[in-house]
Amino acid sequence: MTRYRTIVADPPWDHSDGTGVKLDIGYGAKRRPLPADEKPHITAPPYTAMTVVQIAALPASNLAEADAHLYLWTTNRYLRDVWNVAEAWGFRGVCILTWCKEPRGFLGGGAFPSNTEFCLFARRGNLPTLARAEGRWFRWPRRFGPPVSEGEKRATMHSAKPEAFLDLVEQVSPGPYLEMFSRRARLGWDTWGNEALGGTDLMDAA
Repeated sequence: MTRYRTIVADPPWDHSDGTGVKLDIGYGAKRRPLPADEKPHITAPPYTAMTVVQIAALPASNLAEADAHLYLWTTNRYLRDVWNVAEAWGFRGVCILTWCKEPRGFLGGGAFPSNTEFCLFARRGNLPTLARAEGRWFRWPRRFGPPVSEGEKRATMHSAKPEAFLDLVEQVSPGPYLEMFSRRARLGWDTWGNEALGGTDLMDAA
């Protein structure tokens, strides 16, 4: 079994209690104007969620080298928990990286619209970095899917992380590389996720 010196993970944190918005006005396809007497419908995000306990129990520790780096994505709601998940996976948290996204369409979040996502950089052992990043916050472009229909603009892919992020990972951290919960293949990376073709069988590490 391959062991990795750098692991990226984007777990499906559970927001099923009402932190999403209806697909036709929030995540995707075609937005429609709401009648004056209708409010946005709250629903779960369009993926199968996992609890913090379930995420922490994944055998990620068995996939990592003794000296390794971890990039673990989270949301504002789970900023405290992400440090504990990294520790459960055998890593010590170092710092939070912040993706500052350009506003696009309806954004939840109350008084402060939700246009940031967060990634914990964590270490295991003493693996040196390849380079030093310019900072801890980034304005990467969003990723888009194919047009919904002829004449429609491409819809933002919900929760899809930018390719520029993986470019940064490769600049800072050495391979071999694994992306957990991956949604697409990338040259030079092994993947594990229900939206990626092929990839690593995580249960082999259990």
